[in-house]
Amino acid sequence: MYRVNEIFTSLQGEGYWTGEARVFIRFSGCNLRCPFCDTDHEPFTEMSAEDIISEVRRIAGPVTVVAITGGEPSLQLNTELVRALHDAGFFIQVETNGTRRLPEDIDWITLSPKTDVKGLKGNGEVVIEHADEVKLVYEGQEERLIDKWASFPADHYFLQPCDSPDGRSFVGDTIQYIMRHPHWRLSLQTHKLCGIR
Repeated sequence: MYRVNEIFTSLQGEGYWTGEARVFIRFSGCNLRCPFCDTDHEPFTEMSAEDIISEVRRIAGPVTVVAITGGEPSLQLNTELVRALHDAGFFIQVETNGTRRLPEDIDWITLSPKTDVKGLKGNGEVVIEHADEVKLVYEGQEERLIDKWASFPADHYFLQPCDSPDGRSFVGDTIQYIMRHPHWRLSLQTHKLCGIR
């Protein structure tokens, strides 16, 4: 059984696939506690792989991509569910903090490392060895803490301004950083700008 926080449809709000329709499976729980986390991922309903596939099919309509997130999806995502989603005809995108291994055959991995987050509770050491994209939250950290992710084996690199709990905006600082380091691209949380989940 899987602890599922919610399953819903929306647009991908961040990173490479911004603006594309998705079915989101949000798992409950995380092994880290980031001070800027804006997701209430603790509540859950226990669901089997069959229950999840049934709900995804019910709400997907013409959408053929499932984005698995959390919390931290690697705490629960396994080969059984990956196979079941593929057998149902879905492309699988996962967003992970990279601190735990993922099952094989995931179609797209978004690594959002939290190693150097200010005030992080938990071990943020990344153990996965590649990703399709790196999406790093920018909160004014030193350049050396960002530069090390610019060489992580990935095809795309995004900096996302932090939504600071104290209301500070990092958008301007993020843009300035990218202007000096054009290896990175800007990722805004467009779902929040549009008022959707």
